[in-house]
Amino acid sequence: MITTVMLNDTPITVSEYKEEEVSDKKTGNLLHQISFVFQVKSEDYHKITTLLYKNAFDVKVPERNLEFQATIGNYSTSFTNLYKENQVGEFTLELVESVQ
Repeated sequence: MITTVMLNDTPITVSEYKEEEVSDKKTGNLLHQISFVFQVKSEDYHKITTLLYKNAFDVKVPERNLEFQATIGNYSTSFTNLYKENQVGEFTLELVESVQ
């Protein structure tokens, strides 16, 4: 079971990890795509959302020995404002390999 995904050297503890290859619509090349769910505490909300707004990631999945560059394919969260103290939100993130 995959427990950690590294985004730009930031470790994210994950659950519900899914990995697949998808076809690039322009080239037909196969690209890595991963999706996962992770919890964000209110005290980490700003750090995580700032990271996600960059939308350019060096992705590492240490348990799979997988590394690639990616952008967000899909993203959702159970909360829109985790600045309230002692809150935890569930984030769902889908990352698609970037074509270089």
